[in-house]
Amino acid sequence: MADPVIAIGGENLIDQVVQPHATTNHPGGSPFNVALAAARQGGVVRYVTPISTDTWGDMLAARLAEAGVQLAGGRVAQPSTLARVTLCDGVPSYSFRRTDTAERQVSTAMLARAIGPGVDALHTGSLALNDGPDAAAWQATMAQAYERGVLTSLDPNVRVSIIGDLASYRARIWQMLDKLHILKLSDEDLAGLCPDTTEEAAIAQLLGQCSAPLVVLTRGAKGAQAWLRGQPVRVGAVKLDALVDTVGAGDTFMASLLVGLGQLGYLSAQGLARLGLADARAVLHRAAVAAALNCQSQGCNPPSQAALAAAMPRYGEQEL
Repeated sequence: MADPVIAIGGENLIDQVVQPHATTNHPGGSPFNVALAAARQGGVVRYVTPISTDTWGDMLAARLAEAGVQLAGGRVAQPSTLARVTLCDGVPSYSFRRTDTAERQVSTAMLARAIGPGVDALHTGSLALNDGPDAAAWQATMAQAYERGVLTSLDPNVRVSIIGDLASYRARIWQMLDKLHILKLSDEDLAGLCPDTTEEAAIAQLLGQCSAPLVVLTRGAKGAQAWLRGQPVRVGAVKLDALVDTVGAGDTFMASLLVGLGQLGYLSAQGLARLGLADARAVLHRAAVAAALNCQSQGCNPPSQAALAAAMPRYGEQEL
């Protein structure tokens, strides 16, 4: 059986960290990181969002290509998106340059060409859904993929502080939940989507409105909670040998979830219908270990398939 093909799209950007005596540039963006992490684990990945032809775009493209990702979205002349993090006395402040940048040069027709035939799963999320024609294109593309029988996966990665029209954004996400197979979000994402409510009430609302048979809620060091066709599945947190930072941990978890399902033959709408609680728990635990490994190096540095396989025996499942 051929390995499933995973199409992934959404922002690619440069995280520019500005400190008093140094400035460093790091390739990133949530779906970009998911594509990187999935490919490092042996996934067959098509990255379907355009990348700039500028110098930063070269850095972004090279990082994905090195991991074996197919750059199906091509390269365009518009500049790379910049996320600037300024550290002053250890306190960060953020700004984005994202107007008319390369990763926003998408339409439904462009995405259909980039995704192409023979795709088993389509994943997106994060800044791609914030606003503008590109967000509308992604919403329509996900709905079309769902109707064609392609497995659809979403990680909203909610960033309330940089969303201009929160009401419209939340409405878009809730609409998208109606045509999903996999939803992964963090407890912070849930709070951003359901303000002024308890987590218990927010979860009830989410499960009541989301069509996804698999919903995963991550809680960082507290582990993760999932619901498979409404049945709860809990996985404990993985103890770290040494925490360096958590950059890219959620994206590594997301990628590992997709690849892990694919390795067991569940990464399709039909396959997900056969997924049982034991295999769901095993896949989630594997994703938690991958995220933990990522946290033990600086920045988003997801483990390879070999590194993850070697680490698995060292990490027994731990209770929440």
